Amino acid sequence: MFRRVLVANRGEIALRVMRSLEEMGIESVAVASEADRDAPHALAAVETRVIGPAPVSESYLRIDALIDAARRSGCDALHPGYGFLSESPALAEACAKAGIVFIGPSPEAMRVMGSKTESRAAMERAGVPVVPGFQEAGVDDEALARAADTLGYPVLIKASAGGGGKGMRTVREPREFASALDRARSEARAAFGDDRVYLERLIARPRHVEIQVFGDRDGNVFPVGERECSVQRRHQKVLEESPSPVVDPDLRARMSEAATAAARAVGYRNAGTVEFLLEESGEFHFLEMNTRLQVEHPVTEMVYGVDLVAAQVLTAAGEALPFGPGGLFPRGHAVEARIYAEDPAHGFLPQTGRVLRLRFPVRPGVRVDSGLAEGREVGVHYDPLLAKVIAWGVTRDQAVDRLYGALAETIILGVVTNVDFLMDVLAHPAWRSGRLHTGFLAEHFPAWRGPEATPAEVVALAAEASVRTAGRSGNDGRAVPPTPWTALGDWSPGGGR
Repeated sequence: MFRRVLVANRGEIALRVMRSLEEMGIESVAVASEADRDAPHALAAVETRVIGPAPVSESYLRIDALIDAARRSGCDALHPGYGFLSESPALAEACAKAGIVFIGPSPEAMRVMGSKTESRAAMERAGVPVVPGFQEAGVDDEALARAADTLGYPVLIKASAGGGGKGMRTVREPREFASALDRARSEARAAFGDDRVYLERLIARPRHVEIQVFGDRDGNVFPVGERECSVQRRHQKVLEESPSPVVDPDLRARMSEAATAAARAVGYRNAGTVEFLLEESGEFHFLEMNTRLQVEHPVTEMVYGVDLVAAQVLTAAGEALPFGPGGLFPRGHAVEARIYAEDPAHGFLPQTGRVLRLRFPVRPGVRVDSGLAEGREVGVHYDPLLAKVIAWGVTRDQAVDRLYGALAETIILGVVTNVDFLMDVLAHPAWRSGRLHTGFLAEHFPAWRGPEATPAEVVALAAEASVRTAGRSGNDGRAVPPTPWTALGDWSPGGGR
């Protein structure tokens, strides 16, 4: 088993990985930009390596700096978390060259699944259903326009590399195609350095349902249930749950079989997620595979009683898992809400500021994953995700009620967040009844006006209290740093209930 692991990430996911490593008796080493020197994840590790200035291109995205930090701190493995370089074959290869174990899949699997066109081709060979589309290397724009006419409008133009909605355009009629193609190529080039695109038929009102898969040390690949991720904004998930309200045992079996076939097609090992578009008819189509731990992995942990991070570490170390094919059974329902520093009343614009007061809920069945701390600045350099609040219940209604109550108890002063918006979504009759699709927010919340802003005098009092608290010192006169785990709430991986 590993002695020390470099956690090559920041924020809530870095703390989440460190929590499991701590339980396994493994030391965590953090990396931090100069702006994150005193961040909770940096304080939680046994050692922290500062790897560059605040911009991610000069710190968290530098493979050479990560490898150097792992070497200097004596780490024998590296966990990439999610985002940043978690799906980078180059990082995995650099780890192998340096004699450091990469906790994740092989570079080859990441390379195939990281390309939309290569992964579609691999899925077609494996018999996994894909969305009808057109992908041919080296064709010009006129050939793409003719292919769109053949597929029939509306169509999607999608970037071959990357994800997250970048380089994606919906085209509803032929006269829009040329300009949409130019915009898609330009955005893909800027985001991924690759302007190749392909076409897909646009599926009306689909659900986004994904299957968690795991490949163990012995070559077994097996599913760990599904997650419903249909409530999205600009192709980014907002609320996730497990199980899906509409997936029955037969559909779950068919989707799970397709997901495991997809993973086996690339010799997959470790944790991964196969994403599908699910039509109202029950027909489903492969969308993509994320070759890493997902942001929404906690709902699976809550329902199946597993620690996916620990499973990742065990597999990378060549150890046996405490669970396996046929040994996992769902219990109850879990829902996750993502708290962002953004203003839903003004186009979801990202927000910045200093956290003046922070209180997360502590109640039965609720888990909070966060990398936030009172007094910390929320800046412009990093993803605006502040926390994830996850609630478990015996039934979906109980899980939703618990999550609503937990959000109502959440206090974040000093930074505008989407908490009130999330509560309104959870209270909507369509959400309550499970009538979900990827256009849910656009349909039911085309414009949203939140409650009145926090009174200025309340914010002022919070700021004054924050200044006083920052001046606390211990018996030896030194400043007392915040406790790294206090912002996370009380939970245990795969438990919290």
